[in-house]
Amino acid sequence: MKTYHNYLEGYKRGLIGFATLSILAQSCLGSIAAMLILMGGTSVGQMIQLFFVTIFCMGFNGAVLSQQKPKFVFATLIISVTLSIVFSIANLLSLIG
Repeated sequence: MKTYHNYLEGYKRGLIGFATLSILAQSCLGSIAAMLILMGGTSVGQMIQLFFVTIFCMGFNGAVLSQQKPKFVFATLIISVTLSIVFSIANLLSLIG
């Protein structure tokens, strides 16, 4: 928990710069996840995964643009990045295997 609070405080201190960088990085990561999901096909499972990646990426971007509280924006960033990474790895492994 201490690590989380340290990162949150750093995010709050540099909110303007970190918000810009995190929108860019998170949008790229979400795009990669969407590409890997669609490379596996267009079944119902893939469309559900694509829905969640898209919703959480858009939710984070909306939270930043609507100037929500830094703690909420940071939590949304963590959820969005985690979800994109998990779906990317899962679909990459299914494409390889």
